[in-house]
Amino acid sequence: MSDADTNGSESRHGAEVPGPRRRVQLPLPPERAMAAPEGEEVGDELKSAYWMQWDGEAARTSVWRILGRLPAISRRVLGLAYRADARATVMVVVLQLASSLMSALGLLASVRVLSALFAQGATSERIHHALPSLMLVAGLMAAQGLLDFGVARGQAALTPKVRRAVEQEFLRLNCHVRLEAVDDAAFADEAHKANDRGLYYMRQAVPQLIQLAHAVLGLIGSAGVLAVLHPVLLPLLLLSVVPQGYAAVRSARAQFLSHSRYSTLQRRIRLFTWILLDRESAPEVRASTAQRALLEEHERFARRIEEEDARLGRQEANVSLWGRAVGGLAVGSTYAVLGWMTATGRLPLAAGGGAFLAIRSSRGTLVNVVLAMHQIYEHALWIDDLERHLERCRALQPHRTGLRLPDRVKNVTVTDVHYAYPETGRDALRGVSMTLAAGSTVAFVGANGSGKSTMAKLLAGLYTPSRGSICWDGVEVREVDAESIQAQVAMVLQDPVAWPLSALANVTIGAGTITEADPQRALAAVTESGADRVIAGLPQQWATPLSKRFKGGQELSGGNWAKVAVARGLYQDAAVLVLDEPTASMDARAEHAVYEAVLHGPRRADRITVLISHRLASVTECDMIYVFRDGRIVESGDHLTLMSRRTGSGEPGEYAQLFTLQAAAYRAAAGAEEET
Repeated sequence: MSDADTNGSESRHGAEVPGPRRRVQLPLPPERAMAAPEGEEVGDELKSAYWMQWDGEAARTSVWRILGRLPAISRRVLGLAYRADARATVMVVVLQLASSLMSALGLLASVRVLSALFAQGATSERIHHALPSLMLVAGLMAAQGLLDFGVARGQAALTPKVRRAVEQEFLRLNCHVRLEAVDDAAFADEAHKANDRGLYYMRQAVPQLIQLAHAVLGLIGSAGVLAVLHPVLLPLLLLSVVPQGYAAVRSARAQFLSHSRYSTLQRRIRLFTWILLDRESAPEVRASTAQRALLEEHERFARRIEEEDARLGRQEANVSLWGRAVGGLAVGSTYAVLGWMTATGRLPLAAGGGAFLAIRSSRGTLVNVVLAMHQIYEHALWIDDLERHLERCRALQPHRTGLRLPDRVKNVTVTDVHYAYPETGRDALRGVSMTLAAGSTVAFVGANGSGKSTMAKLLAGLYTPSRGSICWDGVEVREVDAESIQAQVAMVLQDPVAWPLSALANVTIGAGTITEADPQRALAAVTESGADRVIAGLPQQWATPLSKRFKGGQELSGGNWAKVAVARGLYQDAAVLVLDEPTASMDARAEHAVYEAVLHGPRRADRITVLISHRLASVTECDMIYVFRDGRIVESGDHLTLMSRRTGSGEPGEYAQLFTLQAAAYRAAAGAEEET
């Protein structure tokens, strides 16, 4: 093409013609390279996943910090359980304390049995004297068993209630949060993190706390028994359990840090698992015969995971050997001191036997305490995140005044409305004013990002104006419940939700129900939108699940989903119907049928219809057309008025230019078809 041709093309179309593509200097790639970047620790090159935020945190902090936080964590969990079921919470606490008391009393009774058996006299006489204490030990053990049974029953009743209460509060708060908060990607990530991790660990908090309390109370009981038998026995208990406790701490930290590394490796290997199994990638994987290469890469990371498991096993074995060796020396020294005290008469033989039992049981209990402490501390960090998210949700609930809008409206008046998105601060609307009258059909047109959809969401009560006012028959929207506005506006969006529900529920959900329907209203809505033929062709018609997740479920095409979405908006029978590019995925005939029904069908005197469209041919019959540009209304009027409008220089107005360009494109396409 010559320079003259180029300039002529620019003048005709008012757009720059791109020049020839420039060649860039790119060096040759290497003959061999990794399939993806790899850091020093495989997986470090991946963006951190939210589920790894606190992995291994307990292993990186001090034992004293964990101990310092345990009281606050315990109060929080007990408070949550008490709110869920006060009676069951009190019962579990009381029964757990009683069970620990029975354990300590049983140990003391065992000392009395040993005293009777080691006393002077004939064997039969000693056994006779020991029988009452033996019966007491048996009774205490039976009582402890019943109390533990009660704790288990109480926990079984309490944990599901805590789970239900927290989950319901979480969902209730999140599903009502103002839309501008949900539009924030950081808020959405925070919600998913709270749901996946915070809720899960909150559910586990009650049994974990009961397990920790059981172990701690067991240790306290053993220490109390030793203090009763002889004060010197308490230092002996510490001497015997400290090495075991240190080994348990080392082992727990190794497990937690290994889990963090293991999770990182798993994230990398799952990329290849996903590619090999994903439905979308399956055709190209087979067409390119990439299975072998992907499987080899998968195996490479599988071997790294295998090595990590083996490394952890070796480390735990080494720690265990050290703990047993040092712990064995400590226990041997403890038992030697016990033997010396018994032999020199400083401690009765029976008391020495009781001390032996107490020290032996305490060593195993200490391991449980250490593991439970680490788990509760790490899980409490996720619970903290959950509680912060819930507090944020409480602050982001839609405004509620107790006042509601009437079911119908005569006029919606928009006066000097401004709106800026919170996360960017960018003005999406700048001084928009308009009046929408019942019975009229209004169109919002303009380029992408001009403010059309934002204005529609403000009308629907999904956003609140930064400045200016929106009044329904003189009532300012800030004076009424936001949800009462949303109930009076039916929105049909370009990408409607494909609800995994029945065909009927997909229509009625627009009115806030999925189990009840007005049959006549539902049939009228699907007939008007053209969805009647779609539903008639389904295997179970109205009852057909519109999701492959169900047996016999069906998937709809984009165009058919759009028809169902329009029917959903019509079924809502709202005062304002907003159609935001609803026919973008429909074929020409289906689009024409929808617009005929909405624009040329029987007009409802009590409904305002707002149509947002890029296809200007579809809005020519609207009563009023508002042209948006950069967040402002630059033109308004009906089609004929806007087509005749001229600028100060005599050129066609914005709407006329856009309409003429689209019409020319359609004529050119039609001419090309005729030539072929």
